[in-house]
Amino acid sequence: MLARSVQLASRDGLEGLTIGALAADLGAHKSSVHALFGSKEELQLATLAAARAILLERVVAPAQSSAIGLARLEALGTAWFDYLAADVFAGGCFLCAASAEMDGRPGPLRDAVAAVMEEWLNVLAANIESAISAGELANDVSARAAAFRLNALGMAANWQKQLFEDSSGIEHARAAWRAELARLTVGCVAPARAGRTPPAG
Repeated sequence: MLARSVQLASRDGLEGLTIGALAADLGAHKSSVHALFGSKEELQLATLAAARAILLERVVAPAQSSAIGLARLEALGTAWFDYLAADVFAGGCFLCAASAEMDGRPGPLRDAVAAVMEEWLNVLAANIESAISAGELANDVSARAAAFRLNALGMAANWQKQLFEDSSGIEHARAAWRAELARLTVGCVAPARAGRTPPAG
């Protein structure tokens, strides 16, 4: 049921996701869906949790094999844009859409969407901070500001793909992600490695 509900919500929005709509899509009795979730809000929250799990599986997990810091930031960008290009959801990135849909609607569902997006921003910021500490990025970089800019690239790529049916934004965003990381390295000083003497002069 959740596999179908994430697809329905990505296309019709979280507010458009109801027990009746899911039952009709599945060809099931409304009572059987209601018995599992109890209310529209619980169905929406469970669907959001399922979408979060997909993001972790498709974007965050593949990057875990890369060293924390700059290498993992590069891997996260690659995985995120691959995920956007793969049409994992019928209506584009579930969380990009949910963020826009729920940003002006106070309540538990908005709070849950915000928490998932904050978790994603924290993943980016933590790796930026690690890269700064390792001397991979300039020490005057603001981790939160850089995370904001990187996140905005994926959001914009999804917007262009969904609204204009134009996938070129994904490749523009890939290039911009790499360019942003390169820009942040300007002025950084790599720490001396143990056992090596820095060259004279």
